[in-house]
Amino acid sequence: MQQLRVDLDLCEGYGNCVFEAEDYCELGDDDVVVLLQTEVADEDLERVQLAVGSCPVSALLLTQAPGS
Repeated sequence: MQQLRVDLDLCEGYGNCVFEAEDYCELGDDDVVVLLQTEVADEDLERVQLAVGSCPVSALLLTQAPGS
């Protein structure tokens, strides 16, 4: 299973990730991404990969979840 992570120092609040995977990402009051889920279900992987790839500042990252 993959895990979604965010580097909050890089996030500039573009919101592209929200459009691709709104059930995983939203923008907080400070316009910085908030992760709603971190463990990515296999059936959601393609959408979340699109969200990661859509970030213009590469603030999102997919990694292998521990124990997977």
